[in-house]
This record gives sequence, structure tokens and C-alpha cells, in this order.
Amino acid sequence: MQIEKIVQKQRAFFRTGKTIPLSYRKIALKRLARAIHDHERDIYAALKADLNKSETESYMCEIGMTLAELSYMLKHMNCWAQKQYKLSPLAQFSATSFTIKEPYGVVLIMAPWNYPFMLTMEPLIGAIATGNCAVVKPSAYAPATSAVIATILRECFDEEYVAVVEGGRAENQALLDQRFDYIFFTGGVTVGKEVMAKAAKHLTPVTLELGGKSPCIVDKTAKLNLAAKRIVFGKLLNCGQTCVAPDYILVDKTVKDEFIGYLKKWIVKMYGENAAKNDAYVKMINQKHFDRVTGLIDPQKVVFGGGWNEDTMQIEPTIMDNVTPEDAIMQEEIFGPVLPIIPVENMQEAERFICDREKPLALYLFTQNRKLANRFLKHVPFGGGCINDTIIHLATSRMGFGGVGNSGMGSYHGKKSFETFSHEKAVVKKHTWMDLPVRYAPYTELQDKLLRIFLR
Repeated sequence: MQIEKIVQKQRAFFRTGKTIPLSYRKIALKRLARAIHDHERDIYAALKADLNKSETESYMCEIGMTLAELSYMLKHMNCWAQKQYKLSPLAQFSATSFTIKEPYGVVLIMAPWNYPFMLTMEPLIGAIATGNCAVVKPSAYAPATSAVIATILRECFDEEYVAVVEGGRAENQALLDQRFDYIFFTGGVTVGKEVMAKAAKHLTPVTLELGGKSPCIVDKTAKLNLAAKRIVFGKLLNCGQTCVAPDYILVDKTVKDEFIGYLKKWIVKMYGENAAKNDAYVKMINQKHFDRVTGLIDPQKVVFGGGWNEDTMQIEPTIMDNVTPEDAIMQEEIFGPVLPIIPVENMQEAERFICDREKPLALYLFTQNRKLANRFLKHVPFGGGCINDTIIHLATSRMGFGGVGNSGMGSYHGKKSFETFSHEKAVVKKHTWMDLPVRYAPYTELQDKLLRIFLR
């Protein structure tokens, strides 16, 4: 009942029209930015408690990206909100055509635990910027960060404008039983399907930011040392608990052994001989997730790492060699610091391997062959990705981020967020000083000729 009352209050507040002026939205976003700065130390402490994130990684991947998105939105939202004039077709003479963006109304934002601050705040920025009211549901798996988010948002906003609902599955189900005007969900495929099924009962539009097994392809022409360095960075960021982390590597068999040597080198350089003793090394979020990832490790195929510390829920950076599609590690998204290596005869085999599976959220190709890069970009489906790097394609407000097929639908960041959280009305304003008779019955031969001139 409490959740139902929140939604009703927000719907009533939205109908007052107070969220429509750009000035109101900007004040709200600036208030949020100030609160984030004021609570920066609290956010660091929460991310440390939930995931053992260092302050540097917390700022780089959570606070900093959120503040950058806020700055970008404040700088550009005036332009994006403007009426956009379009050329009117001759058949509609005399008229003015234009589009205007309007907020959906009351939106639900359901956030994950792996980047619990940033992946809550970034969609919220888009929702506020477009004039919506929002109900925010942080992840119960990151309780410390959830509490800080609740504190920040309750300081910034009245519940009738932006509300926070904390809790677990019961609260999730109660929220999804409500009728929202838009749902933005970030999480796994299984829960994403449940969200979509619930939304379908009310024909509520959704954005689903999901995941999957994002491939990394290493061609024989690649700069192997640099490729390994960038792959290790992308894989071990947040200890592999990243929706766009390289999930597995397809490497040309002629350079496989050399490449694995570089991977080992960079793991040690970045995290030391024993990563579990590195205070900056992130832990698994909880026991369930820890047990699932360790259960995917095949000791017979481990060529580096393979150990773990159950007391701290830390898993060593682990490389598995000569992995096959039938291995357990290839049956689900890993979401941990385990990197399977699959040797391939050539890049045609790598392309077939990826295309035979669900469309991935991300793809990373390492090559110096421009034709090969163009081939993958044109013929291999994926949400987004990089050529000769990992992860960084999502770290910008200037491009949208999202999946395709099984890895999700819709996108956000910057202008894409503004578009995602608003409906674009198409309007024709017909002038009254004249009225062409061509469209009115009864139809004559002349009208038919004129229509054929206008509509072609």
C-alpha cells in the first residue's frame, strides 16, 4: 500500500505541471550534483563496504561518471528540449510541422548491484532532465550504497517528485505490480524478462540494460602486449562484475601462447602476485555469487590463478586455456575474474562462433587489419564495443549505450537519455488562410492528377 500511495502522489504531482519548465529541472539536477559532492566520502565508504572498491576506482567508475553525465546534461538539455521544425510536404500546404518532447510521467528505475551508485544515478539524471517524476529502486545486494542513495535523494527531493524504495524481491514485485509510464531496468536477462512481462500488462514501454557473454577477439596482427594490457584492465575492473566485461577470448591459435604470457604479465603488474592481498582488489558481491563463479572454474584448464579466499569472497584473476563451447564456463555470463581462452583457426571461425550465439552487449576486436575490423562492424551484431580496447565505449555522454536482442533494448547516456525518457510528439499546425480542395470528396480526375503529383 505504501508503494501504491507513492505512485499516486507522484502522478498527482506530475499533473500539476511543476516539472515541465526547464528551470525546475535544472534546479533539481544542480541540487543533486551538490548533494553528491557533499556525500562523496559516504559514497566511497559504502562502495568499500559493498564491493571493496578503492576510492580511485569508485571515482573513476561511479562518482566521476555520474558528475560528468550531470554536467553534460545541464549543458545541452536546453537545445534538446527545443521544438524541432520539419519540412512540410507539398500536399499539406500551407502548414508548419514540428516535433516536441514531453515527459512520460511517472517512471520506475530499477538499478543493479555491480555499479550501484552510477547505474542508479545516470538513468535518474535522464528522467529528471526530461521532466518526469521517478521512483528509484536501488539494489538490495549493495545495502550500504543503497542507504547512501536513499539519504542523498531524500535530502534533495520530496517523495512526490523523486522517491526511493529500498528492499529486496518483495519490494521489486510490489513495484512491478504498479502501473508506471516508463520502466528502466538494469540487470540480468532472467529478471529482465520478468520486468518486460509485468510491463506488458499495462503496455508500459521499457528500456532493458541486460548483459550476456561479450566476446573479445584477438587477431594475429594485433599488438599482443597492448591488447593483453587493455583486456586485463577491462576484465578485472570491478573484479569482472561489469556487464560489458570481456567474457571470453577468441584468439588466433598461432599467437595464443604468446598472448597468454602477456595476460599473465599484466595481471601481476596491475594487481601483484597475490591479488587477494591487494587492498584495491574488489571482492564478489555476496556468497551466492562467489559460489557460482568459483563453481565455473575447471582446475584442469587453469593456467593462471584459480584460487580464492572464501573469508573475504575474493577470487584470484584466473585464466583458463583451451576452453570449449561445452564447458560450464561458456554456459552463462561469468561476471567474475575468470577469463576463458578459446583458440581459433582464423577470424572466419571467430565470426561464426559469435554469430551462432545470442547477440552480445559488447564486442572487442584487437587487430591491425582494417578490412577485418570493417568486416566485424558490418556483419557481427552487438550492442556496442571497441576496436583495440575494452569498456571505454560506455564512458562518454556523447554516444548512447545499450544492448540488442538478448542483451537488451533501448539506450541511454547524454542525448540518448533525453530521448529515452521523453515521448516525441509530431504536430502539424495547419494555417487557415487557405484550404486546398484536393483531399475532399467527391474526387475528380483533376484531383487524382494533383494527388499523383504531390504524393510521389
